[in-house]
Amino acid sequence: MSPLQQSVGAAHTRILSLGAARGDTVVSNDDIAGPIDSSDEWIRQRTGIIERRRSSENESAIDLAVHASREAITKAGIDPSDIGAVIVATISNAVQTPALAALLADRVGATPAAAYDISAACAGYTYGIAQADALIRAGSAKYVLVVGAEKLSDFAKPTDRSISFLLGDGAGAAIVGPSSEVGIGPTIWGSDGSKWDAVGMDRPIREAFDDPEGEFPTLRQDGQTVFRWAVWEMAKVAKEALEVSGVTVDELTAFVPHQANMRIIDEFAKQLKLPESVLIARDIETSGNTSAASIPLAMHALLAQHPEASGGLALQIGFGAGLVFGAQVVRLP
Repeated sequence: MSPLQQSVGAAHTRILSLGAARGDTVVSNDDIAGPIDSSDEWIRQRTGIIERRRSSENESAIDLAVHASREAITKAGIDPSDIGAVIVATISNAVQTPALAALLADRVGATPAAAYDISAACAGYTYGIAQADALIRAGSAKYVLVVGAEKLSDFAKPTDRSISFLLGDGAGAAIVGPSSEVGIGPTIWGSDGSKWDAVGMDRPIREAFDDPEGEFPTLRQDGQTVFRWAVWEMAKVAKEALEVSGVTVDELTAFVPHQANMRIIDEFAKQLKLPESVLIARDIETSGNTSAASIPLAMHALLAQHPEASGGLALQIGFGAGLVFGAQVVRLP
């Protein structure tokens, strides 16, 4: 009997390129303040959001994912057929199954790449980057397309004061491929299921079938619980990601946290003692909270504004429903 063999891939990986797509409609604070008995001033002070991008009825999560992915593939200069795996982080696929990733692979010409979705909410993109890094180094794929794609407006109740006014639509895509040097540091990830009900759907899907009003489950959160957990616990995770990567805050070019809330981002910067030289992504001002799409969208916007940051080191961290989290230091494409 011959010995079983194991494939071995590239020694190192990095994010080669990014692509982005935002909802086709601009929604101001004034547009949504009425149903929650609020105001533009209250929303700005509480979240830092000036406006958010949402998709019209004819634009779906897969449309956003395709647009962002095609940009990333073009920028990477690779043929779609060279993509060995397609990973989509999403909580807003229009159906329970099949995976959005399989349709995306077909739409961008990556078939027969392995394709699957990740349900890790706002940490989903960092989970995807961790898996892409591992797949390439294990020899299971040469290139991996990682996408965070969300149409959260489908799950936003206009009268909800806990989370709906935060939510936006968009997709961010990354091509991860082999590198001559380390471009993706070790991932610090995990979960705290004891806070499982702090943020998520307001009721099980099954209940909607028996509802005579036919109202579909929508997103809601316990804002204070999520805020405290994000501010205090996630700062520790961010520091650990820096430590295992052997990187100090002085060596960072950028900090790209999940765009949950501007107050959380500001508190992060204080706790990490980020020097003024570090660029901080604040895409939430005009995009809103786009869950799994927020980190790649924010990084894409930051690089558009600061192309000189290309090649520098960025700390990225995602955290959300589960509660789940993931962080890593990456080299900017």
